[in-house]
Amino acid sequence: MSRSIRLLAALPVVALFALASCATDPAPESGAGASGDATTRVVTTEQGEVTIPADPQKVVVLNHALAGYLYDLDVPVAALTSADFGYEASFSDFWAEDAEKQGTEFITWSADGFDLEAILALEPDLIIGGGIGFPLFLATDAYDDLSDIAPTVLVSGDKGTWQDQYSFLADDVFDKGEVYDEALAAYEDRVAEVAANITVPTAPSAFLSILPDGTVYVAREDMGLPVVFDAVGIESAPIFAEGDYEPYTPGGDSFELSTEQVGQVITQPTVFITGFNTDIGDIDTLSENPVLAALPAFQSGSAHVLPYWVARGDYDESLALLGIIEELFG
Repeated sequence: MSRSIRLLAALPVVALFALASCATDPAPESGAGASGDATTRVVTTEQGEVTIPADPQKVVVLNHALAGYLYDLDVPVAALTSADFGYEASFSDFWAEDAEKQGTEFITWSADGFDLEAILALEPDLIIGGGIGFPLFLATDAYDDLSDIAPTVLVSGDKGTWQDQYSFLADDVFDKGEVYDEALAAYEDRVAEVAANITVPTAPSAFLSILPDGTVYVAREDMGLPVVFDAVGIESAPIFAEGDYEPYTPGGDSFELSTEQVGQVITQPTVFITGFNTDIGDIDTLSENPVLAALPAFQSGSAHVLPYWVARGDYDESLALLGIIEELFG
């Protein structure tokens, strides 16, 4: 049992029940998507139906990659987790100004879970978690404890694109579907513009995420980054679909390759590379690794390094990625 869970368990029962009661009462007046004078709404999730405030005022976000949607929706974010517990906490450049204006704080987390004591002390009226990767695993594991603090909505790992995540949060959770509709229209216009302006590289492409220790992960072609490239005509190789691979965690968007597998599997003529929550260096630096240097894409000059933040891009990051693609191939 982690330290934070032990501390939560040690709190007076009456205090926990009082907080839970404040978070969940009164009974729902209407379902998700309703408007008017309702004070609560019901959201359907993989964990069941969750009654949440219709107009939450203090939201805790347990996945840094989801926070941008809430700022775009003008939802008050009291606190959130860092992008990775292995690095110094910082706000994304895309929403740092909003976070600073709102006074958003950081919540400590680790491989053992979230700091439940700190979340409890904030007295949130809504908790948002889940999404892609390890944050989903931790939030699912701690769901009952989190729900004792405040109504908790987890974004399903099946929602593997920014469109899936944003539409769920905008429509089902915060009843602001018109904001998502405007964002989607602007994005689709930009996709069409970029697709018309570029010369696509030789297909298909592979998408790698490389850790500082050199471990190589391959992005699933049905989630996240490759989907953005597919939208502008840059085809991704069906490596995950045709191989016998398991995501690194349930709901994960990538899978690991051994050093030997890298040379056997990454034979595609074009490769895109990101770091994992940190930039990984340029092509010259990566070419110092003989395994990578021997790949066809490196040999032909068709390996491209991208900023780390595109790997699990939200709406704003995906829109910015379109500009990077246009610059590379326009």
